[in-house]
Amino acid sequence: MELTPAAADLVRQLREVHGPLMFHQSGGCCDGSAPMCYQDGEFRTGDSDVLLASLAVEGVAERVPFWMSKSQFEVWAHTRLIVDVVAGRGSGFSLEAPEGVRFLIRSRLVGA
Repeated sequence: MELTPAAADLVRQLREVHGPLMFHQSGGCCDGSAPMCYQDGEFRTGDSDVLLASLAVEGVAERVPFWMSKSQFEVWAHTRLIVDVVAGRGSGFSLEAPEGVRFLIRSRLVGA
């Protein structure tokens, strides 16, 4: 799992404003299939979630955990996930929404 340079820049900006961060991707429809960024611990994870990665972001003191629902993980299990950012607002509660951008996942098949 990795972040594009644009996503890493946004994570640094959000970290400065909101403190430690986390990502969660639920696998629901529409924006539920996009990664949502929260203050670390604000979204409660449980037995139906998988910790995919603890992302190291240059300029951020702590790693940023990336969680995904188990059902969504089964779909993405054979892909390399890349967190990116694009212009436009999602309809979720993700911290980047007021900035006029949203996180999204790009993927590449493992071994491709």
